[in-house]
Amino acid sequence: MTAKPVVARRSPQTVMRLKRLGSFHQSRLSFMRILTRRMAAEGWTFSRPVFDIDASGVGRAVYSAQGPDRTYSLVAFAHDLPDDQRSDRVIAEAWDATFALFDGVPTEDDLNRLERNVPVQEAGRVSDRELTLSRANRSVRLWAHVVDALAAGRQPDRAMVDDVGYLMRTTAVYGSGKFGAADREQISDRTEMKVPFQAEMLTVFLIRTFVRDLVQHMAQVKGGDTAVELDPTIARSLGIGNSTGLGMAPFLVNHPVLLNNWIMVREEAIARVRSVPEATQDEQAAFWSALERAEAGVKTWQSAHPLQIERLEALRADIVALNAHLGAEGLDHPTPWDRVMTWAEDTLAEEGQEFLASLILEPYGQLVDGLAHCMSDDNKAATRIDGAMCVADMRELIEASFDWAADLDWSAPENCARAWYTSEEKLEPRLGERFEEPIAPYEQPLAPARDAAAALADLHAWPDNTAIAEVLLKHPEHRHTVRRAQMHRVAPYGEIRDNTISAKVLPIDMLRAKLSFFGATKFDPRSDRWVRICMYAGAPYPEDLSAETCDDWVYPERPA
Repeated sequence: MTAKPVVARRSPQTVMRLKRLGSFHQSRLSFMRILTRRMAAEGWTFSRPVFDIDASGVGRAVYSAQGPDRTYSLVAFAHDLPDDQRSDRVIAEAWDATFALFDGVPTEDDLNRLERNVPVQEAGRVSDRELTLSRANRSVRLWAHVVDALAAGRQPDRAMVDDVGYLMRTTAVYGSGKFGAADREQISDRTEMKVPFQAEMLTVFLIRTFVRDLVQHMAQVKGGDTAVELDPTIARSLGIGNSTGLGMAPFLVNHPVLLNNWIMVREEAIARVRSVPEATQDEQAAFWSALERAEAGVKTWQSAHPLQIERLEALRADIVALNAHLGAEGLDHPTPWDRVMTWAEDTLAEEGQEFLASLILEPYGQLVDGLAHCMSDDNKAATRIDGAMCVADMRELIEASFDWAADLDWSAPENCARAWYTSEEKLEPRLGERFEEPIAPYEQPLAPARDAAAALADLHAWPDNTAIAEVLLKHPEHRHTVRRAQMHRVAPYGEIRDNTISAKVLPIDMLRAKLSFFGATKFDPRSDRWVRICMYAGAPYPEDLSAETCDDWVYPERPA
């Protein structure tokens, strides 16, 4: 049993600001690393029972992952997509490859059924035997280069490989009941699926293997006996890209208890490490290794977005400052991690602080990794409204949850400039300009602070001892605010403490916060509303997964 940390968790007032959430980095508690650790520890085995791809790169394949209790199979379909049909937009209707994660081992009938539905994605329907639905497009320039190089008997240009980082990028990995797939509750009691998004992370892990095999197949077709396979070191450096837009942003607002659990676990892990009384030489060496390798990764991290360019410049400067500080101070002090984190809070920008917060966890798997079991949301009672609560207590809860918004003037255009709505065409979240587009009648309840202010104003007209159920009979529009405020009692980190409809809101901060928990790297915003990332770059392939390779693969190999 782990003793209660001496150093307290950072407060929601500090952590839950969008600029800080948008500075989060992957860590030991990221879902990809949790999955690879589990698969290695449990001795999962992998096979490729089907690889029926023709000379034009069209066909189907099956990759099976067998754990202690169950087998999951990626069913992959490769397509010959004309260049003019290739698009990362969610409204695309054709892709280079499409996928489903099947619960078990599919039969021929299953494969035929999936072949009719998976390639058309939203236009088809899958069953509750499928856990995810996904699609991906090639990075055309790198794909062609790798095929040509391997076909000619040589390895691709490493600089070009590192510049792009992936051969394919997914544009969606749908789960949790979309398009007929299994609902989350159907698998949430399985040991290997208790941690959030494990089905999705397994899907991407297997997609990466399929992509490697497909590019080698195409090179073999083109080059015949001259062709060679991709060098394992280069293959490991390649991840799976991903293009993510506004569809992901409302998730954090709509799942306050789940968001709380992710953040609270991360903050608990940081507090535990900050409370370590002294760092052993082995622990210090593990940290220095992670820092050196992470710094090498930051040097190769590129972005074309002005905001991210500025943040990257600041992060690189902060890493220089961190190295200089630790070079002078060392780590042979009482509570060394608290000491360096306190220094960082006074010296570094949010990006540098959160970079360091992830790194100090690396030497302490025994303190941190077990917290992964606390990251799901099993508290179904938290969503039930306590109608007997009196108005006085309700006002107090709302004020505690949204005290930061008390001084905002909600009649000012800059504070309510945006409105979240759902597009009719694709049923995807969108963010529009309230005063420039006729979208207000279609607005979704994704402005908790504004709605809390409205609820609080109405509550002041009711006697203190009135049951909140009586108020909600007259004001049902306040039900979601009452529910959120009551959730605050068990989810203090559940509210983003920024205005989600202001003229200055940056949805990419919400995207990055969520993607950091997935374990994504090399965030590259393409606007304030969508971002490209890389997943599993550096990870072992199934045949190389072991206790030695399963965890710190996220950091580049130590520089020569």
